[in-house]
Amino acid sequence: MRTRTGVALAVLGLVAILGAGAWLARGRIAETAMERLYEKAMARAPDDGLADGLHVGLCGAGGPLPDPQRAGPCTAVLAGKRLFVVDAGSGATRNLSLMNLPPARIEAVFLTHFHSDHIDGLGELMLQRWAGSGSTMPVPVHGPQGVEPVVGGFMSAYRMDQGYRTAHHGAAVVPPSGFGGQARAFDAAAGQPDVVLIDEPDLKVTAFPVAHDPVSPAVGYAFTYKGRTVVISGDTALSPRVEAAAKGADLLVHEALAPNLVASQQRAARAAGRHHPGPADRRAGGSVPGQVAPDLHRQDQGRP
Repeated sequence: MRTRTGVALAVLGLVAILGAGAWLARGRIAETAMERLYEKAMARAPDDGLADGLHVGLCGAGGPLPDPQRAGPCTAVLAGKRLFVVDAGSGATRNLSLMNLPPARIEAVFLTHFHSDHIDGLGELMLQRWAGSGSTMPVPVHGPQGVEPVVGGFMSAYRMDQGYRTAHHGAAVVPPSGFGGQARAFDAAAGQPDVVLIDEPDLKVTAFPVAHDPVSPAVGYAFTYKGRTVVISGDTALSPRVEAAAKGADLLVHEALAPNLVASQQRAARAAGRHHPGPADRRAGGSVPGQVAPDLHRQDQGRP
């Protein structure tokens, strides 16, 4: 009995000593952790060492439902050393930084449509691109008709922070003229031909309308760089335009619905008395005045 008591006391004493040591060294522990974070942040970019070509990364593959392990929709496209971003969901900016693709490198942003989960990170993305790059020109933000008030709204929301950052860092570091984004709208109504947004010897970017009713306009994008093509669908139902754009492409990045997750959500909603009739219910039992089917949108099982 005495032996057990002695061992327990020894263990408690050791724990106390270790705890006291950790407490006394907490400052150095924090410094070491920060040093490792800085080393990672300053490490070479993921495209260093890659062949000159077309590369794609997912900086967000989540949906509108909260998930601490997923960011909102965001696709990074590297054409050689040129970085482009398609959509800017919540958390996308931080993911880009964690991928060692700093927002300061972004040459242009492309929006597929204006559902909130595809644009709610745009303000932070524009701000970090400006604050990190020292650019004297706002980042171009391409999108279908309606992109102007979206970009302008985020710029208005961040206008006071623009002043704070310029006052803190100085105009030489964060030139006021480079703040925000420059909206570049194009017509992408259903039935319209593809729209060429960038047409250079090695790079071509086109937009095409997709089927995302009732959301309109909604588009997808095709990037062609030195003979390679990637197509990004955006949110869409089955679409002949996506099929046409993807024919012969090297990679298709297509949104996907997880029917099992949607069914699970519907069961939970019914059990809680919160289910609203959807299209299938209406076909079976007629319309229900005053009720609107919820937009379940995209529930992806991918990461990040």
